[in-house]
Amino acid sequence: QVQLVESGGGSVQAGGSLRLSCVASGYPPGSNCMAWFRQAPGEEREVVASILIGGISHYYDPSVKGRFTISQDNAKNTVYLEMNSLKPEDTAMYYCAADFVRLCPVGGSYEYNYWGQGTQVTVSS
Repeated sequence: QVQLVESGGGSVQAGGSLRLSCVASGYPPGSNCMAWFRQAPGEEREVVASILIGGISHYYDPSVKGRFTISQDNAKNTVYLEMNSLKPEDTAMYYCAADFVRLCPVGGSYEYNYWGQGTQVTVSS
């Protein structure tokens, strides 16, 4: 049973930083991609950043490029999202996801079948 468990969310003031972690009990069979998504109330789930498992290719949504960094520790089956210069508009539930994505690291939420339970990030002004 594949499980993805996120941690590291919390409440910070604008300009602050958080580091999210996603630990996979095992990568889904055939998976090549892991990603962080976020969803604010009333909004659609959107990709924040994604990375090729075991590789160096990555993708960032333009709204976070230069502020967020996705990285991985394959020995620990863990993907991280370092978030700096946080803004109130970054407030959302953050989810990690894994699966085979044909054009990894570029891919939409519909391409992922394995999801964590989410971790809340709240940024106050």
